Amino acid sequence: MGVIYLSAIFAINKSDAKVFVMLGNCFSQCDKNATCGDDDDGYDGQFAYYIARDPVDGVNCLDEPAYRMQRILLPALGRIVSLGQEALIPWAFVLINLTALAISTALVESLLISEHASRWFALSYGLFFGVVIAVRLSTTEPLAYALVIAGVWYARRERVVRAAVLLALAALAKEMTLLFAAGYGLYLVLHKRWRDAVIMGFITGLPFALWQLVLYAWLGEFGIGSGGALATPFEIIPYNGVWRIAWEGSIAAFLLLGVLLVIPAAVLPSVWGLWHSLRDMRRSTFDLYTCLLLANAAIMPFVPFSTYREFLGILRFIPGLVLMVVLYAARYEHRRSLVYSTLWIPLLLFLLVG
Repeated sequence: MGVIYLSAIFAINKSDAKVFVMLGNCFSQCDKNATCGDDDDGYDGQFAYYIARDPVDGVNCLDEPAYRMQRILLPALGRIVSLGQEALIPWAFVLINLTALAISTALVESLLISEHASRWFALSYGLFFGVVIAVRLSTTEPLAYALVIAGVWYARRERVVRAAVLLALAALAKEMTLLFAAGYGLYLVLHKRWRDAVIMGFITGLPFALWQLVLYAWLGEFGIGSGGALATPFEIIPYNGVWRIAWEGSIAAFLLLGVLLVIPAAVLPSVWGLWHSLRDMRRSTFDLYTCLLLANAAIMPFVPFSTYREFLGILRFIPGLVLMVVLYAARYEHRRSLVYSTLWIPLLLFLLVG
């Protein structure tokens, strides 16, 4: 189905593969002094394209150079797979992300089977709009979360080093996947597995930390932040980013975006995750999935307004939450929650809008 959809997009757009990286007239000029209109921005996949095309001078084409460059893994792989051929880079991204999505869905299926749950609930992740649209737009989520899921797969088998290596690679694809490293570390510490916790933290954190130092020395700032151009900071008041849609936008926007999409797709699942994971912590009945669910749910109340207000932004932000709701529900036999998780699948209808 994914191949058919991507083929249709390719055909509709005059067989131009650059449709998969969504170049904007603004940043494609690679001129920091260029004046851009609201319709000239393109989308985030273009930044991976610019880096893969020219890893050094490509920084001139980025809205926030350090922030974009910290997600180096997809551009690096894209350059390798395309053999440095500019025309092949968009195809390389599609191949990498589509393969990553297929493998990650198969691994989720394996994890569900190990919990004696139906394998079909893997589609709640594999057909989640936030990762499917990322394949079409050449953003980093399919690759990053494929590495995360592979890491979780090994963590469930107590292969700490392999899990840590995969989580380290995931962090170089997208920094938000460090939430899984934090959850895994919490699990190891709570079980007083001090040696494993140190090994995991060192392997996962060192490459990311070193790359941040390289970025600081090169570009004058660290990559860690709340987003690219026009991003707002993380919120202090829980879920303030949702309510700001109403008072900084309009009631109509809040009803259409907040009530119909953000609250059911992101807010309610995060509240569910916080409730169940904190309850397990209080009862000392937690396991790995509890800690990973807690890490991914706990960030949601503080997500920036700039992420909540953007339809694609919030759905690309929550694949980790979607994944952990499915795995946790399977682990603890929350059958109703597993069934409800399939309600993420109809979001694919938004592909028709694109």
